[in-house]
Amino acid sequence: MSQTLQEMQRIAGATFEPVAQVPVPSSFGNDTAALQAARQGVALVDLSHWGLLKISDEDRLRFLHNQSTNDFQNLKPGQGCDTVFVTSTARTIDLVTAYVTKEAVLLLVSPNRRQQLLEWLDRYIFPMDRVELADISNETAIFSLVGSDCDTLLTKLGVQLPIGEAYPSHQHLTLNDIEVRMARGSGLALPGYTLIVPASDAAKLWQTLTTADAIPMGDRVWQQLRIEQGRPLPDYELTEDYNPLEAGLWSTISFEKGCYIGQETIARLNTYKGVKQQLWGVRLPAPVEPGTVVTVDGEKVGKLTSCTPTEQGYIGLAYIRTKAGGVGLKVQVGEVEGDVVDVPFLTHEYPGNQ
Repeated sequence: MSQTLQEMQRIAGATFEPVAQVPVPSSFGNDTAALQAARQGVALVDLSHWGLLKISDEDRLRFLHNQSTNDFQNLKPGQGCDTVFVTSTARTIDLVTAYVTKEAVLLLVSPNRRQQLLEWLDRYIFPMDRVELADISNETAIFSLVGSDCDTLLTKLGVQLPIGEAYPSHQHLTLNDIEVRMARGSGLALPGYTLIVPASDAAKLWQTLTTADAIPMGDRVWQQLRIEQGRPLPDYELTEDYNPLEAGLWSTISFEKGCYIGQETIARLNTYKGVKQQLWGVRLPAPVEPGTVVTVDGEKVGKLTSCTPTEQGYIGLAYIRTKAGGVGLKVQVGEVEGDVVDVPFLTHEYPGNQ
């Protein structure tokens, strides 16, 4: 992290906690205001502890097409996609956002998957492949603007909108004399943008955005939002115990593309409706520790993976056995009764199956 940026955030009230061995602003002492801004204004969150991998050379699109769940072959510069890297048995490694540029593909990866994914990809590069891998995480800073007023704020700063037509379209542009790659999408099921900037300009961009009235938001509020909305995270919902269909990531999977690592398992699960458990939200009146067993009428039907306080009690994410039911199901999570609810980030069926 830029020391100048860190000091600027500290002066603004930030307290820091380590994430993947990197100090991350946990809170700016304004959690209620930041939450309100994310929903009805503009919140600014520092995601620089996430990883950014650069895949370049002639075979980059074909290579990524063969390594993950989504279709890369038809992507053009300025376009991108969400995709999942999985093992040969379709167990999840990470949910990644890919941005295709003229010279490379940038992969925005979870903070605790950066080294693992780099080594994983390197393992599948063969001598004839024209593919170069680079970890550029330390050279860049990543910010997310979240909220319904993001367009108004960016227009005020002179940004020409829209940035492409569809998520995650992106452009390289200049904002207050700073070179920025700006992409549609906040990383949450809320409107917003992702900004990638050289680390040397991170503090200047942060100051530009906060001066324009973006409200700094710490990781604690971001975690609350991601659980409320159902974004699965590695080591919680994305582990080798689950596949992308169970994790509700149907929108990241192409069932029309050819072979890729884990494809046979995913295709079979879809064809034969073999998804045995699904990720749902669970409304709870009290906190429950992740890992707690979920039961219905005394029978184990799943496991809680995340839990956070909200203004209306608590909400968690839990894998629930498909045969047990979905939205509206009454469950027991440890000693606490809960209700299964839908969350906007997840889908539970491929549109082609409907």
